[in-house]
Formats: sequence, structure tokens, C-alpha cells
Amino acid sequence: MKKVVIVGAGPAGMMAAIAAADKYKVVLIDRNEKVGKKLYITGKGRCNLTNSKDISEFFDYIPGNAHFLYSSLYTFTNTNTMDFFEGLGVSLKVERGDRVFPVSNKSSDIINALRRELENKNVTILLNTRVTKVNIEDGIALSVTTEKGHVITGDHFIVCTGGLSYPQTGSTGDGYEFAREAGHTIIKTKPSLVPIEIKEEWIKELQGLSLKNIELTLFQDNKIIYSEFGEMIFTHYGISGPIVLSASRFVKENKNISIKASINLKPALSAEELDKRIQRDFLKFNNKDFKNALNELLPQKLIETIIKLSNIDEEKKVNSITKEERKELVNLMQHLDMSVKGLRPIAEAIVTSGGVDVKKIDPSTLKSKLVNNLSFAGEVIDVDAFTGGFNMQIALSTGHIAGKNIDDES
Repeated sequence: MKKVVIVGAGPAGMMAAIAAADKYKVVLIDRNEKVGKKLYITGKGRCNLTNSKDISEFFDYIPGNAHFLYSSLYTFTNTNTMDFFEGLGVSLKVERGDRVFPVSNKSSDIINALRRELENKNVTILLNTRVTKVNIEDGIALSVTTEKGHVITGDHFIVCTGGLSYPQTGSTGDGYEFAREAGHTIIKTKPSLVPIEIKEEWIKELQGLSLKNIELTLFQDNKIIYSEFGEMIFTHYGISGPIVLSASRFVKENKNISIKASINLKPALSAEELDKRIQRDFLKFNNKDFKNALNELLPQKLIETIIKLSNIDEEKKVNSITKEERKELVNLMQHLDMSVKGLRPIAEAIVTSGGVDVKKIDPSTLKSKLVNNLSFAGEVIDVDAFTGGFNMQIALSTGHIAGKNIDDES
């Protein structure tokens, strides 16, 4: 019986092991003290397992080499994922944005189900074991060497070591070096799905403020490069939250490129409709100071900042605010502009953009085109998606494909 050695026990590695164990002896190696360590923090600890949209829609949410994933995602779909986990006794639910979570809201339920299945399929699991080298001779992978000098031989090897995001979970880029030594090109890595740093100092005053149903737009050289409705949050360094994380995928960190972020606080209203709404509020608070006339229009924490940026005297009576001042207020609320300083470090990113170049990986088997008994799956490959369960599905699908396509070595 062939022996399959899998490096990395994240979602891709565990799924590869489960898929391969139907026919082969499988050894799953991970540098951490437990399997699925990164899974514990996904979906804020709730594990956003996949997305319930039609699988054909997934590709609209994958800016990183979506074409490469057609075979993986259509072979092991989101429906297969949901059936798989429910078959392991994990009840699932669908939430806003078609995100799929365990009913329990516990990522540990997903990890425990995977671990039990690994045990049921007699997968040998080696924890606290860091692989430092994949030994290749004459175009064939023969073994892996661990940090302690142990050599583990095998007939087929699958690298599922993740990217550079959350290095405390073991994602430190080891797989890139394995791939490089096998002759693969590594596409430059950068953070994806990461908070954005803002230059303006007033941002700090808004730390902790969450906004819902707003529109975020990014401009590069006055051209729109991203625009989306949803939720965000202000931090001490800038902005974060679902739509900000997705927006970060389009931020190019280049000193010669100027990027502006703009928030529309009232995207459901036209400028004219918002002006009428403000007029109604001003009429209601006719004799009050400007600083006391925005309570029904804006979150309390945002009012002081908006007043400062509007250049309207906070103690000015609303009945004396001019039409021009009011229209400037409307413009400010629909174009709260900020200068992008850059992205937070890759260690804070949810996923890594970049990785092993897909050109030298067979998309239907996930095998290396350079070393036939070597495969790659998950985030180590140059693929990435937006938030919403898409990245997790990519990990599970590619892991499944890699584990199922071991035969026919040349």
C-alpha cells in the first residue's frame, strides 16, 4: 500500500488526509500541538465553513486565480462540504451573506469532527513536528526531514502548510521554500483581507465605532477600484470590518500610488433626499445648537468628528445655518474621505495573496508539473478569495482533490 505524507494539518491538510486514507496509508504532520489550530480563530471563533451561494457564483468572490479553481470547486462543492460535515454529526446554519456556520457557533465542533474522522480512517498524526525539507532526487520526492533530523519516507507528498497569515498558528511560509527547492516559482506574497491604515488623525477619535449599511469606495488616481455596501469598524490605526477586509485586496502598497477611501454614511439616500432629511431634523431642533441637532442622524461617537470636519461652528443655531453650509454637510456625510496610508502587516491578514505559482500545478489533480509525486493544496498556492467562507471552501476543495489524485505517478 502506498504511503502518503501530508505536511500541514489545517483544513486543506486534514481534508487531503481524509480523502487519501480511503486507499492509502497516510501520515499527517503538523508543527503545532494540535490539528486545525488556525481553524480555531476563523469566523471569529465560529468557523465560517463555506458559503451557500450557487457554486457558479463563487468565482465572482475569488480575485486570486479563480480560473485555476474550477476543477476543485466543481468536484468538491460547497454542497459536498455541508453534506460532509452534517454526515459527521455537525449541524449547520446559514446566516447573512449566505455564510455557513455550525449551529453551535463553535469552531471546535468542526475541528473535533475532522479529528475523529482522521482517527476513524487510521491516519497517523505527528504533532509538534516541523518539517524543514522535502527531499527530492532526480525529479522524485523521496522523504521529508524534520527539525529534529528525523527522515520520513513516502510514495507521495502533499504540502498544505498555509501562507504567512497568523504565524502564531504555524503559517510561517515553510511551504514556499519546499516549492522553491522543487523548482517552483513563488508569486510575491502580500496581505489579503487585512485592515487598512489611514493617515488622518481624527480616525483615532472614532476607535471602536461600528457602522452598518454604509458604502465604502476606494479611489486610485480618482478612479474607482472597489466599492461595496456593508459593515465596518474604526480602529486606532484606521478601518477594519468585512467590507474593509475585502477592499484591502485592491490596495497596492506603492509610494507612488495615491489611494483614497470614501465612506457614504447614507447610501440609501440621494444627496437631495439627505438634504431634505437634514432640513426636517433642523426644523425639529430649530432653536438648538448645531452640536445638539444631529443625534437622530448619526451615531453619537461620530457627531463631534463630523462637526469638526464640516467647519460649521458647533454652537451655531441650526436656524441660522446657511443652505451652502447644509449642502457641504450633505457632501461630507456622503463622502467622508480618508487617505490610505497602507495595509496592516501580513501577520494580521486573514489570508495570504501570492504563493506557489499555479502555472506549474495541474488544476485537476493539484500535482506539481515538475515533481509528479508532489502536490499542493490550500493557502500555500497563489489563490485567495474575499470573506464569507470562500477561502475555507478553497482549502477543503483543493485538499480533497489533492488527496483523491495520488495514482498514476509517472
